Amino acid sequence: MPELDLGTEQLLDEDRIYEGSRFRDVVDALFANPYQRVWGREGEPPLPVHEVSLGSFLPRIFPFGAPQPFVKAAERAVDSGADLRWGPDRKGFRRLLHPNGVCLIGQWRIKEETQYSGYFAKGSAALTIGRYSTCCTETRRGHTRSLSLVGKLFPTMDPNHTTPLRTANFITQEDIGGANTDSINAAELRNAPDTTASRRGGGASILLISGLVFGRVDKQPTIRQLYTIAELAKPAGQPTRAPEFMRLLVKPGQPIIKGEALDLRDEVMAHIFDRGDPVPKRTLTFTIEVTDEGTTTGSALRQRRTFRNWRPIGELTFDNAVVSYNGDAVIHFNHPTWRADRNDPATATRVDFRKVR
Repeated sequence: MPELDLGTEQLLDEDRIYEGSRFRDVVDALFANPYQRVWGREGEPPLPVHEVSLGSFLPRIFPFGAPQPFVKAAERAVDSGADLRWGPDRKGFRRLLHPNGVCLIGQWRIKEETQYSGYFAKGSAALTIGRYSTCCTETRRGHTRSLSLVGKLFPTMDPNHTTPLRTANFITQEDIGGANTDSINAAELRNAPDTTASRRGGGASILLISGLVFGRVDKQPTIRQLYTIAELAKPAGQPTRAPEFMRLLVKPGQPIIKGEALDLRDEVMAHIFDRGDPVPKRTLTFTIEVTDEGTTTGSALRQRRTFRNWRPIGELTFDNAVVSYNGDAVIHFNHPTWRADRNDPATATRVDFRKVR
């Protein structure tokens, strides 16, 4: 197992020449090097916990004359559409935020009539790869942490589709400063989360710095728009119609996994597997809800968002999962750049270099 280090944060040729990925190739990469060959089996090593601390963070932001890796990482997160970033050494890259996660395999399905385009339209079905993580070092329930689920949609339901496909990515999270949800069943994951910096404790400085860096790179660091899903496989000439807000909630009836100070990754795995058994036994399902009615109040350190008329339109169901080195260091999820009008590409903050090269 290679040591997880900083790696290559800036844009590389694999980012610039991205033309899509095969779903099977991404899944195979995630399962190539699990931390535990069989999750929860007796004798397996404990899951590693990669640290996020100010002492390890600042040298990556201000490396005394070298290019600033965190700024480069933020630019790459927005500009690169690559699904896997191997880097020249094939070790991937160190996530400066959200370093501890579990990857999930499943399907996205929109079941209700909507006014939206692309894969927000009724009948849309896509293979999906997600990553559920915490934004800081803390992974255990009973402690303040911020849970996040990101994902990428492949516009096919054939897992062995041979042609590379461009993916659409989403980013959702609970309060960016942190929350104290007892289980993932209680977490409300939104593309526009609240921010309570005081909950981060000693990590508030990291939160402030990361907000400033993302604000420098992109227009709006705490909202991730949804237009890439609304434009996925959309016919040329059809106007984009994307919802403004989305939230993911664990579907009612999904059992709660018990355990004091349970690691997020163990909790997610237990929804799908029995400990020590490599065969998936169950599914983990989220309800997809959207609305276009929301307001933001407060400052960057304490920001509150209120919403009206959430409407369930579909489900996101995962039937396999893995905790692996490549899931922490190689898979990449694009952060859609901010648009003044989410439905108009001409209003984007950053130019999509893949379309102008």
